[in-house]
Amino acid sequence: MRRKWLLAVIVVIVVLVFGGGYLAAGAVVYNTLTRVNPDCNNRPDDLDNAPDAFDLPNDGDASAYLMPDYETVSIPSRDAGITISAWYVPAAETPESAPAVLLVHGLNSCKQAPSVLLPGGMLHQAGFNVLMMDMRDHGASTVEDGRYAVGTEEYRDVLGAWDWLIAEQGIPAERIGLFGVSLGAATMLIATGAEPQVAAVWEDSGFADIQVALDAELARNGYPQFLAPAGLFMGRLMSGDNVTAISPLQAVQTIGTRPLFITHGTADRRLSVQYAYDLAAAANAVGNPVEPWIIDGADHVQGMFMITDDYAARLVAFFTEHLGA
Repeated sequence: MRRKWLLAVIVVIVVLVFGGGYLAAGAVVYNTLTRVNPDCNNRPDDLDNAPDAFDLPNDGDASAYLMPDYETVSIPSRDAGITISAWYVPAAETPESAPAVLLVHGLNSCKQAPSVLLPGGMLHQAGFNVLMMDMRDHGASTVEDGRYAVGTEEYRDVLGAWDWLIAEQGIPAERIGLFGVSLGAATMLIATGAEPQVAAVWEDSGFADIQVALDAELARNGYPQFLAPAGLFMGRLMSGDNVTAISPLQAVQTIGTRPLFITHGTADRRLSVQYAYDLAAAANAVGNPVEPWIIDGADHVQGMFMITDDYAARLVAFFTEHLGA
């Protein structure tokens, strides 16, 4: 009997020691991978950018896409206590009757990123109203906890900005589209899945299944994949975030046959081009015949800078077709 008790005590000690170590490692993983630089200071060259003056990578010429008449606006998220900072650029002619597109940046970025300003300028040049926003914990928006929730909370910020376009600018829901890059692309898909009145969405270089993306992110940062459950558990314990609650792949199934554009680069070193094929397959499975536009040789969110004219033509054509001229 004493031997059984001794064995039981040893098992408990082992579980506590190794279990505690496993959870501690999970906390390190979660804390490391979800931290955000709210001032975008990991992209210092972007900090001076604004709609009326911004630089493009590799000394590209942005002059044709500048937006001189813009205003800085504060918008409530659909979550109480979160205020979104945004730039609103009304259409040069008849903004009251023009369609609008809401654009969102990627992780550790902001509305000052060229990957937001350039497509914003493309659309504005074509007669669209343009709204470019910072997600929570990014840029000049509310810093909630200094972490990102993989789009599972940030989509509420997107829908708050979407609400603002309807309530404050009088733009009908069927005339508003969403555009996102990287994390912003995933967030836009989740927002579109959650709001059935979103009319059309353009997704550039996002991820698809959240578990697959999480495993890839662990590997990219040198962590073993078996730490994923511990990281997810500690995330819920430390911040209440459930980052697997909804994934872009699930959202695409909810979006159904609403207009969806998917693009990705073959040379993307940050998020695999396979995600574009996975998202398109999910769309096709629910009757939405989406064929992704795969840009040969483009690294992460670089297609728009490599073949700018082609990108602009496709972007404007997509939103003009589905939102109206």
